Amino acid sequence: MSRDIAQANNSPLISELFQASVYKPTQGRIVRQATALAIWVIVGLGAWQLNSTMKSMMTAGSYWPTVVPGVVLVSGLWFGFRLVNWPRFADFLIAVEAEMNKVSWPSKDELIRASIVVIFTIFFLATTLFLFDVLWQWFFNVLGVTS
Repeated sequence: MSRDIAQANNSPLISELFQASVYKPTQGRIVRQATALAIWVIVGLGAWQLNSTMKSMMTAGSYWPTVVPGVVLVSGLWFGFRLVNWPRFADFLIAVEAEMNKVSWPSKDELIRASIVVIFTIFFLATTLFLFDVLWQWFFNVLGVTS
């Protein structure tokens, strides 16, 4: 069945970039919104960094440090919106949300106990590795291998 879905929604991303429709708007909303938000944050930070870099390289009064990052920002925001509505990618995100809904999450008490076990195990292993390192360093110093 998934092969049929993939073949039915095999439209290239380039043709999808110039549409404004939302693909299956009621399905997979949370994962699609989170994915779009992550893309938009990355694009926004990139445009901001580009603006800062261009301002330091251009002369005062030039409008390019504002125009170029603005175009990058607007096109990146549009690309993020279209990407999460591209049928192939949207079907994947819908399937991800469906699988995440099947996960049985631990209770708060289980989470705290498991976190304590992990933290103590990490500290124990770090201490053990540190002591082995000190032991081998001492041993090689006694042999005169290290300076």
